[in-house]
Amino acid sequence: MSRTKAGSPHDPRGKERFHEERATYTVASAQPDLEAGLTAIRETVKTLKPRPGVYRMLDARGDVLYVGKARSLRARVANYTQVKALTNRLQRMVSQCRRMEIVVTNSEAEALLLEAQLIKRYRPPFNVLLRDDKSFPFILLRADHAYPRIQKHRGARRAKGNYYGPFASAGSVNKTLNALQKLFLLRSCTDSFFNNRDRPCLLYQIKRCSAPCVGRIDEAGYASLVREAKDFLGGKSSAVQSDLEKQMAKAAEDLDFETAAILRDRLRAATFIQGSQAINASGVGDADVFALAAKGGHMGVQAFFIRGGQNWGHRAIFPRNTGDVEEAEVLADVLLQFYEEVPPPKTILVDRELPEQDLIAEALCEKAGHAVAISIPQRGTRRKLLQQATRNAVEALERRQAESGAKAKIQRELAEFLELEDVPQRIEVYDNSHIQGDKALGAMVVAGPEGFEKGQYRKFNIKSAQTNDDFGMMREVMSRRFRNLAENPDGEEGKKNSHETVWPDLVLIDGGKGQMSSVRDTLAEMGIEDLPLIAIAKGPHHGREGREVFHFPDGREKTLPVNSPLLFYLQTLRDEVHRYAIGAHRAKRSRAITASPLDEIPGIGPSRKRALLLHFGTAGKVRAAALDDLKRAPGISEAVAQKIYDFYHAGG
Repeated sequence: MSRTKAGSPHDPRGKERFHEERATYTVASAQPDLEAGLTAIRETVKTLKPRPGVYRMLDARGDVLYVGKARSLRARVANYTQVKALTNRLQRMVSQCRRMEIVVTNSEAEALLLEAQLIKRYRPPFNVLLRDDKSFPFILLRADHAYPRIQKHRGARRAKGNYYGPFASAGSVNKTLNALQKLFLLRSCTDSFFNNRDRPCLLYQIKRCSAPCVGRIDEAGYASLVREAKDFLGGKSSAVQSDLEKQMAKAAEDLDFETAAILRDRLRAATFIQGSQAINASGVGDADVFALAAKGGHMGVQAFFIRGGQNWGHRAIFPRNTGDVEEAEVLADVLLQFYEEVPPPKTILVDRELPEQDLIAEALCEKAGHAVAISIPQRGTRRKLLQQATRNAVEALERRQAESGAKAKIQRELAEFLELEDVPQRIEVYDNSHIQGDKALGAMVVAGPEGFEKGQYRKFNIKSAQTNDDFGMMREVMSRRFRNLAENPDGEEGKKNSHETVWPDLVLIDGGKGQMSSVRDTLAEMGIEDLPLIAIAKGPHHGREGREVFHFPDGREKTLPVNSPLLFYLQTLRDEVHRYAIGAHRAKRSRAITASPLDEIPGIGPSRKRALLLHFGTAGKVRAAALDDLKRAPGISEAVAQKIYDFYHAGG
């Protein structure tokens, strides 16, 4: 059995670092009860050795129920066969388990990292999960140009340069970035924009750029600004400010008041950044602070991000599936999943002792490539930071519980107003977007008790409906969404992770009587008659006294008071699908505008398309070219030339 170092599934080098397929095997069972689960686990235990690794429990459909790690796989997995020692939650998990997958690693630290990766990938229902799975923004100071660009960055860190963050939100990074541009006058434009300037842009006029594009500053002077920016973002902000003050004093002494005014404005920008720090973190360096609050069966974690002694903001994290899990274990799981996206700093401050704290630090050290210390501060600035994080965690959890209570009330009112048997757990909202039938597109958004579930959104490229036929478009969308469900009400094994196997509890249509009729009839034709359905439309003259009209399948209409929280909630659902449909339609139109007829030729990628256009000038001339002319184009082989010629002359 091959064993290699664990790597991230999102890492382009992942296949080189860890070959999961070589270390994975499956033991299957099909009995739908507790004894069947125990049998599958016992069969797995027989094949295990006392080695570190990660195990996955799967149900009869193959969905991952739980991901766990172990120092000794044999001992850890065998624990699940001791039913009396298991909590109710774990007994439910074992009763659903039908097979297990095992991955052997070199060390327990590698198993810990792999466990976090797999939890993030599969999001199992019996693992503690982070609700907030959005990526964090960074500030990137690029290093691939003579005049480096400063910009906001999200996602994979592939570009060469220095990354500073994470920042708690896009708003906080935007404010900081604006102040940094005023402070260091670094360019924020793209390389193509930079290379095509013949005079300074507006940013130079408002003193937010030094205009290196047109030579208003030389390379050495710009490099000096870059060094200052790196020092400032790296924690030497006091030294940078002191140097600016000296330069301003000297310029004033030399009666160079224009330069002194520029330096004064830069100093004000530095003061703004320092003043925008909500907490004092001087002397802390690079650190993250985590505090957990628990109340009424719910938990919340507050995270502060300190880099270079500066506060880059804070974010509240509300993990799910915490059930009967110990608080310290929840915080440990949050840390491991959190640092799957964010590079760990040298210091992590927590408010309690974590299980396997040294092992977690070792795993994060291996991931980060530098020493990582996890500690509970007892005094000084770090202790004050932790106390503030604890207060914020308590307040954030109380706010969320209050909001959850209000949401629950609205959900109950929704069920009553729409005459549903129970509160809907999955609401699907539909709309169409097109311009006179052109580039028609249908959109579906999904909402649950916790809000919008953007990973479940879907677009439908409408093909069969006639021009400007909104009703026909809606019929096509409904047919494509529910056809598989109507044929296989219990879902399909081959699509176990698809939304197509999930029935909604409520379907909300953006439209009036016509849309309602077309959707109702389409579903009826597929034999679907018990699906809760409602259409929301504005009344005559933009609403009956400002109120939307709700159309029921049986032809009835209802309205809500103008100031009703339920009305606002339903409007929010309608507005979200409207936003998503329009955005998707605009993107589709933009792609059509920039599309080339050459895109339709099989085997012609961007490089060959570029070579053909440079050689012939237009796509039309490529189409009209003789075979010999195509063969003479640079980068076009005889076989490719023949393929292009045959594509345009298929009829002979």
